[in-house]
Amino acid sequence: MDPREQIINGLLGKTVHVEVDRPVGYRHGDMVYPVNYGYVPGILAGDGEEQDAYILGIDTPLRSFDGQVIGAIRRKNDG
Repeated sequence: MDPREQIINGLLGKTVHVEVDRPVGYRHGDMVYPVNYGYVPGILAGDGEEQDAYILGIDTPLRSFDGQVIGAIRRKNDG
C-alpha cells in the first residue's frame, strides 16, 4: 500500500475539520462549484498540498465544517 493510501485509509471514519475556500456557488471563471470544497489543515496530499475535501449533502455555503470522512476520490489530474 502506498503512503497516500495509508493516509486515506487512516482517515476513513474519522472526524476532520475542513476549511472551505470555495463554498457552494463559488464562481471561478465559467465554473460554478456545485458543492462546498476546501482542505483539511495539517494533512498533506500526494501533491504536497493540504488534502482536498468535498462536503456533500449541505447545499448552503460554508466557511468551515467538522464531519466524518465517508469516502475518497483519487483524481488523475486537477483539471
